[in-house]
Amino acid sequence: MIAIIDYGMGNLRSVQKGFEKVEVDAAIVDEPAAVAGAAGVVLPGVGAFVDAIGQLRKSGLDQAVLEAIKSGKPFLGICLGLQLLFERSFEDGEHTGLGVFAGAVERIPAGVKIPHMGWNQVKQVRDMPLYSGVPDSADFYFVHSYVARPTDPAVIAATTDYGGDFASGVARDNVYAFQFHPEKSGLIGLEILRNFGRLSA
Repeated sequence: MIAIIDYGMGNLRSVQKGFEKVEVDAAIVDEPAAVAGAAGVVLPGVGAFVDAIGQLRKSGLDQAVLEAIKSGKPFLGICLGLQLLFERSFEDGEHTGLGVFAGAVERIPAGVKIPHMGWNQVKQVRDMPLYSGVPDSADFYFVHSYVARPTDPAVIAATTDYGGDFASGVARDNVYAFQFHPEKSGLIGLEILRNFGRLSA
């Protein structure tokens, strides 16, 4: 079973429905013990960074996330779930994240419409299991006003051009995260969820 972490923010049911469409067993959970017992873990989310990190810490799910990653089980961050994995965010002040990846979350540069909403091209920077059956430079669906700026370029798994290139995907070891929403990106997005299910099997 894949655990979809519920910390009071995000499009949880749409993520769960995405897994259902590719016949992967996924449950929405809000207890650290349920995260610990899962074969794979998904951290989704939409909304404000400061509220999200606060809810994770209040519920103890922050430590559950870090333990899941440390254990080596497959882990997937989606949208805000990607941003929370970084050291800090500058959304409405400066806030400390989970620190899984070095770097900061910053506002999309001026000169383009904010939020970045709609379909955009995702360029695969390197091979990884979640890209199986997913063509390079395919379009995925985005909704966000902030982007992650990794300190280490080696963790960047995908880039997208919107007001300049940004990391639309990051990966290291068992951790994968995307700024776009695979669950809202049609058949191509579902392939990513299917591949995550295979990794977690």
